[in-house]
Amino acid sequence: MKVKKILVSTWIALTLASCATNPLTGRKSLSFVSNSQILPSSFQQYSQVLTSSKIIKGTKDAKEVSEVGNRIKAAAEAYYASIGKSSALEGYEWQFVLIEDPKNINAWCMPGGKVAVYSGILPVCKDDTGLAVVLGHEIAHALAGHGAEKISQTYVSQLGGQLLGGVTNNQLLNGVIGELYPVASGVTLLKYGRKQESDADEMGLYIMAMAGYDPRQAPIFWERMVEATGGSSTPEFLSTHPDPKNRIEDLNRIMPKALEYYYASNKK
Repeated sequence: MKVKKILVSTWIALTLASCATNPLTGRKSLSFVSNSQILPSSFQQYSQVLTSSKIIKGTKDAKEVSEVGNRIKAAAEAYYASIGKSSALEGYEWQFVLIEDPKNINAWCMPGGKVAVYSGILPVCKDDTGLAVVLGHEIAHALAGHGAEKISQTYVSQLGGQLLGGVTNNQLLNGVIGELYPVASGVTLLKYGRKQESDADEMGLYIMAMAGYDPRQAPIFWERMVEATGGSSTPEFLSTHPDPKNRIEDLNRIMPKALEYYYASNKK
């Protein structure tokens, strides 16, 4: 019984010591793995996606993806530098590509700043501000360490108490990353939880505002997204994504803070 109490106490201490905090939203998340552990596998998966996909280059749309992405990247890096946390982005190798797939209304960002935008989402974005909403949200997933959080959760469930002994199995880690970021027909997917999605909504809104994009366009974009997907949505308690109405309400609730970042930006 005494040993069990010691193990529980040690587990709690380890968990508390392994928490990461989103500097913009304050949300805490479990993080047993570092960038140096995750990024090599992330970059490898991204390379596989590029190899199996048709990348659009040299067009107006491709240029827009690159320009908007790099503008948000610069804003994020400037913010992290301003709060003395540039080290959190150590190892990032930013890359923004446009993939030809008109039926795929999607975009994603893997750990380390590896971003892909599918051509099917551009009509929903309509312009660079709409694209900034998408990229801000997806980049926020990476910056907030949501990938590391999901990997840590899976790691804990697979290793359990072995983590108390500091066990770090690279083969297992690579397997977990492969499961969370599967490459199939050129599509990489990672299902985040609702709290992570809401966290990315908030952080993404602030980052796009810092980059000089009007955050008031974010709720309008999500309304277009609902229309583009036929207006159907899974009930919130069954979905990893927030209910569209709740998402828009939450964005409007934090809009005053986002506008402060927007008005302070010199990139408008």
